[in-house]
Amino acid sequence: MPQNVRLWQVSNSGELNEIPKSELASEKQLEDWIETDIDILDRNLIIIGRQVATDYGHFLDFLCMNNDGDLVVVELKRDRTPRDVTAQALDYASWVENLSADKISDIADDYLKEDGPLEAAFNRKFRTDLPETINDSHHMLIVASDIDSSTERIVQYLSSRGIGINFVTFEHFLSSDQQPLLSRVFMIEQEEVTIRTNTRSRRRRITLDQLMDISRENGVLHLFEHVEEWGPRLFDARGQNTSARSFSFRTSEGRQTTLTIHPSDSNSKDGLKYRLYTQRLAEHLEISVDRVLDFLPKSSSDWAGYWQSLSEEGYSGHEGYFKNTGEIDDFFKPLLIEKK
Repeated sequence: MPQNVRLWQVSNSGELNEIPKSELASEKQLEDWIETDIDILDRNLIIIGRQVATDYGHFLDFLCMNNDGDLVVVELKRDRTPRDVTAQALDYASWVENLSADKISDIADDYLKEDGPLEAAFNRKFRTDLPETINDSHHMLIVASDIDSSTERIVQYLSSRGIGINFVTFEHFLSSDQQPLLSRVFMIEQEEVTIRTNTRSRRRRITLDQLMDISRENGVLHLFEHVEEWGPRLFDARGQNTSARSFSFRTSEGRQTTLTIHPSDSNSKDGLKYRLYTQRLAEHLEISVDRVLDFLPKSSSDWAGYWQSLSEEGYSGHEGYFKNTGEIDDFFKPLLIEKK
């Protein structure tokens, strides 16, 4: 049930004086406080966007990421009813669910600016590398000063079905010396929400064995295995997301995915599909982009991330197919020489 938070101030003589509740000047004030220190909402969050434009013509209040690399939609009630803001958060979540890693990085870097890129900001906040796979799951936090019983039933129902949603209430108080105080209460314990979501709705990362099976079915297993032999010699780390094998460098700004292999988009006629962040590779090896292009198959084509305007910042590259093991050798061998 909705909770009625009450606070008392204890005097030096032990006298108890209840602190009265006070209306916030505006909900924008609460929004500003959250942006100033996201820890008042959840210390396991980092803000990666504010007033983020969706594809549906609306703007979500905050887009955050937790320490697992999952996205969190934070929506303030403002002048809407709790039920309306819950529906809005669900609408935003349907958009967030399909955000690619590149689009997430673009949104984050545009917001973080000099505090970015995302990999560096994540590392500073959580003292660990950004996970290889991000947006594996997503959550919603609805912020308000109160919640009605009908909305509480809706949120409880959705949460019990593995939907990552929670309601958090902030109440404003003024002490006897007019100092503002805030209280925060989660409708459901955050740990419980995480357990429910991870159990029922987390998308599973594809395994290496599954990628090999897909490669075999598509007639490119020998090419996939050949890249697997070369990859560890050039790159610092390997992993996989929900659909691809990735190869990364570790830098002062965190782990940077540089090459991805896509067996699901491959076939015996065209070969093994790859996507390369060409600028990242060139900068890491301290060579020119043109030099990298000399080693790629001649059939490669330009590829850009979600926002073309950020192509110069390493969010673009080239894609194509390795048609045979010779093209894979021609790519890795000279780059290993350059690395030395």
